Amino acid sequence: MADFSATLQVLKELVPPALQNPRVGIICGSGLSGLAATLRQTVLVPYDRLPGFVQSTVPGHKSSLAFGLMGSGGGVPVIAMLGRFHPYEGHRLSSVVFPVRVMAKMGVNDIIITNAAGALNPELAVGTIVVVHDHIALPNLTGMNPLLGPQTNLSLPRFLPLSDAYSRLLRKLVFRAAHDLSIKRDALAEGTYAWVSGPTYETPAEGRFLRAAGADVVGMSTVPEVLAAREEGMNVLVLSLVTNAVVIPMDYRSVRDEFEAENTGMSATSVVDEVVSHEEVLALGKLKGDLMKTIVEKVIDLIPSDVSMSVQN
Repeated sequence: MADFSATLQVLKELVPPALQNPRVGIICGSGLSGLAATLRQTVLVPYDRLPGFVQSTVPGHKSSLAFGLMGSGGGVPVIAMLGRFHPYEGHRLSSVVFPVRVMAKMGVNDIIITNAAGALNPELAVGTIVVVHDHIALPNLTGMNPLLGPQTNLSLPRFLPLSDAYSRLLRKLVFRAAHDLSIKRDALAEGTYAWVSGPTYETPAEGRFLRAAGADVVGMSTVPEVLAAREEGMNVLVLSLVTNAVVIPMDYRSVRDEFEAENTGMSATSVVDEVVSHEEVLALGKLKGDLMKTIVEKVIDLIPSDVSMSVQN
């Protein structure tokens, strides 16, 4: 079982008492660490000060926990991860979800997880924020599940149901927030998130496979954190920012046909294979970060302060 006492002791020493019992946790995805800019009375704790924390090595991710107040009035105490951990960085899954379990130990009841994702659904325009209502996790199904192994707490469920993984209440609050903020209807969508291990982007065949399986967006994070949060009893909201379209050509241009046309002297249009870059992801995350930030802040305002009211669904 993991020992969280050393981590909690350091946080007790570094974080003012008024911020030591955050109500809401936030995980910032690629290019979305600007979410923390809305915090007041901000206290940053670098990951390297915290036992059990590893370092985020991905561009666009910082390596600090941010504590502060968010929302109107006196504000709601929150804790935000400015940079998450991924298995493809070489981190063990237990390390990937360790911060989520720390949040639970500190009293977080509701967690908002954001990510940058590629669109599998051709109807999702780049820049759309997808409110995730389900997921497909191929790594989970093939032996890469963060809940494998000894339980961190024997009082937690051994066999975790996931049919209700994504809180209906929190998802509904996103659309209420968008309505209150007069955000255009097509800025938001609902969909299913596919988790892949990365760090490679999908091949066209893999994209077609995931689309056929019912996924709307795909990314390399989030699901491990969702599982740990649900095991710990938190209510979960996931917001995916579509930063690029997954490369899925509508038809295949035969290389044989291209060669034979060239070989017989016929003119043939050369095909340039489309690619996706992480720089593209970061740029879009920065561009749309303010919209994500505004929605998250409003949702936090709308979450019922009575913990009993914010029970799942």
